[in-house]
Amino acid sequence: MLARLLPADVHAGLEPQWRALGEAAAGPLEALAREAESSPPRHLPFDAWGRRVDEIHVSPAWRRLQDEAARWGLAAAPYDTGLGPWARLHQLALLMLYGPSSAVFTCHLAMTDGAARTLLEHADPDLAGRVVPHLTSRDPARLWTSGQWMTERAGGSDVSGTGTVARLVDGTWRLTGDKWFTSAVTSEVALTLARSDGAPGGSAGLSLFYLEQRRADGSRNGVVIHRLKDKLGTRALPTAELSLEGAAAVPVGGLGGGVKKITPLLNLTRFHNAANACGMMARLLQLLRDYARRRQVFGEPLARKPLHRETVAALAAEYEAGLALTVECARLLGRVDSREADDADRAGLRLLTPLAKLFTARQAVAVASEALEGFGGAGYVEDTGLPVWLRNAQVLPIWEGTTNVLALDVLRAAVKDGALDAWAARTRERIAAIGAGALAPTAAALCASLDEALAAQRRSVEAGPAFVEAGARRWALRLAAVAAGLGLCEQAAWSLAGARGERSLLAARRFLSETPCLLDATGGADRLRANDLLSGLSEPPSA
Repeated sequence: MLARLLPADVHAGLEPQWRALGEAAAGPLEALAREAESSPPRHLPFDAWGRRVDEIHVSPAWRRLQDEAARWGLAAAPYDTGLGPWARLHQLALLMLYGPSSAVFTCHLAMTDGAARTLLEHADPDLAGRVVPHLTSRDPARLWTSGQWMTERAGGSDVSGTGTVARLVDGTWRLTGDKWFTSAVTSEVALTLARSDGAPGGSAGLSLFYLEQRRADGSRNGVVIHRLKDKLGTRALPTAELSLEGAAAVPVGGLGGGVKKITPLLNLTRFHNAANACGMMARLLQLLRDYARRRQVFGEPLARKPLHRETVAALAAEYEAGLALTVECARLLGRVDSREADDADRAGLRLLTPLAKLFTARQAVAVASEALEGFGGAGYVEDTGLPVWLRNAQVLPIWEGTTNVLALDVLRAAVKDGALDAWAARTRERIAAIGAGALAPTAAALCASLDEALAAQRRSVEAGPAFVEAGARRWALRLAAVAAGLGLCEQAAWSLAGARGERSLLAARRFLSETPCLLDATGGADRLRANDLLSGLSEPPSA
């Protein structure tokens, strides 16, 4: 895919970096990740003399993974490479190689990248000029990482419930409130939402604030850590429950508009989420293929068994579809970053970013579960290092908005932001450009799926708002599958034109013919009544 999308000279110049990182990921980085997973972070609330210090102790391996992220430029790549519209494709390649061997240090990188972009777009020049060089540094000694402190007990994805308050005290803004789930709590800085005194309720009254965890003397900046979260997965990643008790902070771009200002951060963390999901699926497929060639069953390698080949082929088609969608997001994001995007590009990115996140996150969980089954009992015992993949995959549909939250965001993008019509028109043009020869039947099926997705949305609108919302998840998954199918078809057309084989064509055919969400989009008119009865949620809560 990179060879298709990048100019030949750019691809040739970057490929040695990818190969070198691949070697590191398969060797020393993988060893560091295993060590970090086996030595999870510890919270030390008090020092030996009873003073509150709230130190988070992480393993040396975790620190080295951070250093390597700086050296490889995982957060810096979009900002310092001079690659213009190709920078995000380069970053995607780096993330997919590094991510599976990072013990999920990629969480820090996602929020750091998002914070850098947010500050560049919205912060005062002095603040951005001081902080962004740290966030995008390739020097481990200078690199800062950023947290994104959004989730509160009452709020969650509904940021209108944010209870953190900002008060101006002697010329300094002070934040007071609780943050219930803060990943990357060891980061030097954070972005968070708060409501200033006198601001209206709801999301309209929120402002975006920048804070540093330490004061100049090294003491904590009003950040009190209550405990580290005991999580299903991402165990090497320090995630905390904390309170802000008069933490000094700076409004980003003045007061107000906090939700709008934090949008660049959310868009980038969702892109990173999709990149991590694709990287995880790719690595699992590599491991599963290698195991199948070594494992002897009934007198021959497992790799020779037709049913096992069928299973792995299905996983590969699923992965390649998710990758195609994520690559398209990287392509569009690079064009937007470099100010080369047109209106259709921007509309496509607005629509596809939540789609890629929700689609690949669900894929990663399913692929991880199926892959572990492919290892038999070895996939279920901890000393093989395999169960960690399923534990870590499960967070991907939760971080940066659950599937339902993102499906509603897709509806907003499609209707309120007007992204659907522009994306659909561009998609039709691209389908027409590949709809000939061996690809004609596949392109026709893709076009029919797009038509049905648009028709399904019209039927939902006619049935009423409740029906639109009830069908949002199924509709979003259908749109995602159409966008992924388009990427697969374009890859197939390029491969066939260059005599590179029919593998991509076969992946496109299998995905478009076997993906359930492309087969039915709405269901019957009695679906809402069935939801009431089947969910059991119409009954009042029990005492």
